[in-house]
Amino acid sequence: MKNPPAGRFTPTALMLGNLVTGCSVLAPAGMLPELSAGLGISIHAAGLLITFGAIMLCIGSPLTAWLTSRIERRILLTTTLAVLALGNLASAFAPDYASLLVIRLVMLAIGALYTPQAAGTAALIVPAERRGSTIAYIFLGWSLAAAVGLPLITFIASRYGWRAAYGGIGALGGVSFLLLLVRLPVGLKGTPVDLKTWSDVGRNRAILLLLAITMLQMSGQFTVFTFMGPLLKKLTEASPDAIGTVFAIYGVCGFLGVVVASRIVDTWGPYRTSLLFTCLLLAGISGWELGAGSLVLMAIGVAVWGLGFASANSMQQVRLVAAAPPLAPATVALNTSVLYIGQAIGSAVGGLLFARDLLHSAGFVAAGFVVLALMLVIVSRPRAAAVASG
Repeated sequence: MKNPPAGRFTPTALMLGNLVTGCSVLAPAGMLPELSAGLGISIHAAGLLITFGAIMLCIGSPLTAWLTSRIERRILLTTTLAVLALGNLASAFAPDYASLLVIRLVMLAIGALYTPQAAGTAALIVPAERRGSTIAYIFLGWSLAAAVGLPLITFIASRYGWRAAYGGIGALGGVSFLLLLVRLPVGLKGTPVDLKTWSDVGRNRAILLLLAITMLQMSGQFTVFTFMGPLLKKLTEASPDAIGTVFAIYGVCGFLGVVVASRIVDTWGPYRTSLLFTCLLLAGISGWELGAGSLVLMAIGVAVWGLGFASANSMQQVRLVAAAPPLAPATVALNTSVLYIGQAIGSAVGGLLFARDLLHSAGFVAAGFVVLALMLVIVSRPRAAAVASG
């Protein structure tokens, strides 16, 4: 049965859901000092909210894709956003660190399915020739989470406390829930994910290579990103407002990067677009490290890095869908899962380095991860092309 077409603002509704998801996942990075002071824990322990959350996300993404693949998409996505909204509101009232961590893990266990299912839903509601640009557009939500969400979280938390920041995300989640409820067509169903689907994915070398690229890209970025605020404070004596400005630069450039990617991917092709933005990732993280100690130079590095962070991942999604369209529900979920594995690895490594005061080492380790990712992007060209043409 043919799926119903998208309504006028359906891609935008899906994109705003990614904004809520991105803010929910990234929020602790924007208010580590406030969480540390308010809960009586170390910066490292506050950072573990991201690490443990990422572990839950990487387990939950493929598991929920399997368990929920037969559920109608409007019901699935609106329910997920309702859980994210309620989870953030509950976080605002958490009495202690343990309660906040438990709420976060439960919230993200359900929230894990939103991003991959939103990308899979986009593939159902637009023609094949617009699929790449629409998926890239939906991922603008993650760029906006960094461009607008994180600076606002930092601003609100530094002035009104971390509880107010969580309450704001919960309110935004409620608005996004209502918008999806109104704009998403009824009756959207994708291909059911079964054990044979996972078996087919595991035998596809091109897909496995693309998944490895995602993991390395995210491991490198989150080695620094998780502790970007405290690193800027220690290395440059940056104020909370200056840190919020750097987060804004990162996110605005991420937004611009995805806009450019969505414009060029249909003509350049996913491989060349992916190569470009992975190179920007490496250039930006290298600039961060080489400029360590200077707020201006580090901010310039963050700007270049920002151009690549969301667009590189959106290209991974596009390449996976193109590599094996029938497997898209599983591969997009797995890509999101390994993205969160990368977040867990990077935030754990970054936390260990930060706890040992190895502040300069974080940038070098991050660049090393991205160098490996770039090497695999180059290697992936003939294999991805062979699968796509086959």
